[in-house]
Amino acid sequence: MKTVLITGAASGIGAATARLFHRQGWQVGLLDINPQALAVLAAELNNAWHTPLDVTDAQAAECAVSEFCNLHNGQLRLLFNGAGILRCGHFEDIGLAEHARILQINVQGLLNMTHVAFPFLRATANAQVINMGSASGHYGVPHLASYSASKFAVRGLTEALDLEWAKHGIRVADLMPPFVSTPMLNNQRFKAPILRRLGVNLQAEAVAKAAWLQTQSRVVHRPISLQFNLLYWFGQLTPPSITRRIMAWLSRE
Repeated sequence: MKTVLITGAASGIGAATARLFHRQGWQVGLLDINPQALAVLAAELNNAWHTPLDVTDAQAAECAVSEFCNLHNGQLRLLFNGAGILRCGHFEDIGLAEHARILQINVQGLLNMTHVAFPFLRATANAQVINMGSASGHYGVPHLASYSASKFAVRGLTEALDLEWAKHGIRVADLMPPFVSTPMLNNQRFKAPILRRLGVNLQAEAVAKAAWLQTQSRVVHRPISLQFNLLYWFGQLTPPSITRRIMAWLSRE
């Protein structure tokens, strides 16, 4: 049985991913900190299994993962770590507590979920973890400093675990989209210069489609959109100083 457990499932990329996998016949488990939006989505998906969860609570994460997986013979085909937050703004204008919260959700939350899911993934043939990375994990992005730092951590964890867990038959990968049109990004009070120059042209459904393609792939990093694919592969072939100059131009105020 194909099972997928999705964090950050109630809106944006998580919700789009849940809808796509549900249409493909997978058993979908939904996790999100917003219980009202989560219940609405679960009802839309034929009363899909769901429970509210703050991914930074490791004990609650363990209970949620165990509950879902035990409904499916202790197995989990795919963990989709979609929960995340960002805040655009000058680094010094964002409070330390908010910087910390970004790291707690985007990094510690992902660590919590991946750690507690391991025994169920190991027990499942062709198991996989897909993490929500970002183009911001390719090069540090001004005005998204702590978010960018969190996505560098996701990228490093993804690369390490894909190698470490190969012996267990578990693939680990990340999706690396540029800016996606979601309520979280669209409601930012500060408009980062790079957003104005590059635009926000990617929809959540495109990222969900990339997640679907990733279930059939062994690549570790999946850049999304033609725009970022060009920037990503250009960065692989040119000195870092060139990428730095491009980022400085895109982010100038």
